[in-house]
Amino acid sequence: MSDATFSDHYGVLRDALPGQGLPWLSRLRESALAEFSAKGLPTPRQESWKYTSLRPLEKVGFGATGAPRACISIDRAPSLLPAASDSHRLVFVDGHHRADLSTLGTLPAGAELTTLREMLAKDPDWLEAQLGSLSGDSDQPLLALNTAMMMNGFVLRLAEGTVLHDPIEVIHLGGAGDRPLAYHPRNLIVLAPRSQATLIEHYTHMGEQPYYANSGTEVSLADGAVLHHYKLQADALNAFHTATVHAEVAANALYDAFGMTTGARLSRNEIAVRLTGEGANCHLNGAYLVRGDQHCDNTTKIDHLVPNTACSEVFKGVVDDQARAVFQGKITVHRDAQHTNGHQLSKVLLLSDKAEIDTKPELEIYADDVVCSHGATAGDLDHDALFYLRARGIPEKAARAMLIEAFLAESVHNIAAQGICPALMASIGHWLADRRGEL
Repeated sequence: MSDATFSDHYGVLRDALPGQGLPWLSRLRESALAEFSAKGLPTPRQESWKYTSLRPLEKVGFGATGAPRACISIDRAPSLLPAASDSHRLVFVDGHHRADLSTLGTLPAGAELTTLREMLAKDPDWLEAQLGSLSGDSDQPLLALNTAMMMNGFVLRLAEGTVLHDPIEVIHLGGAGDRPLAYHPRNLIVLAPRSQATLIEHYTHMGEQPYYANSGTEVSLADGAVLHHYKLQADALNAFHTATVHAEVAANALYDAFGMTTGARLSRNEIAVRLTGEGANCHLNGAYLVRGDQHCDNTTKIDHLVPNTACSEVFKGVVDDQARAVFQGKITVHRDAQHTNGHQLSKVLLLSDKAEIDTKPELEIYADDVVCSHGATAGDLDHDALFYLRARGIPEKAARAMLIEAFLAESVHNIAAQGICPALMASIGHWLADRRGEL
C-alpha cells in the first residue's frame, strides 16, 4: 500500500465526500492532500516515529469503498455501559453512520450531538471556523490524510453552562466490508464556558476482514469546561488503528482522558494538549495489553503555555509474546508558564523474554518555578507477591493473572465515570482468559 495509493483514494471518493459545494472545505481538503502527497506515510527516520514502522500497513491492499458482506447483520451495537443506563449513542460501521443503530435520546437545551456530514449541511459557517483550527500548523501526515479523506465522524457542541449528566457513547464497528477498507473518521468537540460532558469511544469489530481506521479529533474547551474522554480500542487483531487528538484547554478547564488498547495488529494513539489559560488541568492516562506480534504506540505531548497549570500522566502496559509497545511522552513548560505542576509515569510488565518496550519520557522546561517529574519502569511480575499467593494455595497461572489484573485495576478505577469501569475490567479479564494457558 503506497502513499500514491492512499492519495488515489481521494479521486475515488471525491464525489461521495460531504461538503463538495463548499469552497473553503475543498481548499482545506486539497491543501491537506498536497501535504500528505509531499511527505508520504511517516517512517522511523522521523524522530517522533523512531520506534514505529508502518511497513505492515503498506503491505495490505486497502480500498476506499466496499459493500457490507451479506453474512454480516446486527440488531444492536455493543455497548460499554450497563444496559439500564441512559446514554446517547452514535454508531458507525466501516466509517459510515448507522442511524438505525444509534439512539440519541433527549438532549438538554444547549447540547448538540450529530455527525460531521449533517453539521456540514446544517451549519457550514461554524464548521469553517472550527475544522483544522487546532491542528492546522502540525507536521502530521496521517492527520493531513484524515483531513483530505474525512467522510464522516461525530460533532459534539455544548452551549455555555450546559451539563450533560448522561454519557455519550460513540461506537465504531470495523470489518463489515467485502474487502479490506481504509476509512478516516473526523470528530469535533467544542465545549463553551462551564459546560460539561462525558464521552466514551469504543472501537471494535464485526469480523476478521482487515481494515484501517485513521481518526482525527479536535477538542476545544473554553473557560471552566470539563470533558471526561474515555476510549477502548479493541479492534480486530489484523486491523490497523491510528488516532490523532489535538486538545486546547482554557482557563480553569479540565481535559480528563483515559484510553485502553487491547486490539489491532498495529496501533498508534497520538495526543497533543495545549494548556492555554491559568488553572487549566489535564489528566492523560492509559493502559494497554498486547500479545502475539502486536505493536502499540502511545505518543503524547503536553504544552504548558501560561502560569498555574497542571497535568498528570500515567500509562500502564502489559506486553507478552513478541509484542512491542512504545511510550513517548513529552511535557514542555514554556518560558511564561511559572508555577506549573506536571507529572508523568510509564510502568510496564514484560511477560516474555521477547516482549519489548521502548520508552521515551521527556521534560523540556524553560521556566524556573515549577514542580515537574517523570519516571519509567519495566520488568516482570513481583516474584515475592507471586510466592505469597502460591503459598496460600493459589495456582501459579491464576496468581499471575491476579497480579496482572491488580496492576491495571488502579488505573481503571481512577476513572471519574465509574459506569464504564466494569466493561474495562471485563476487557482485561477476557485478555487474561485468552492468555491464561501460557501465563
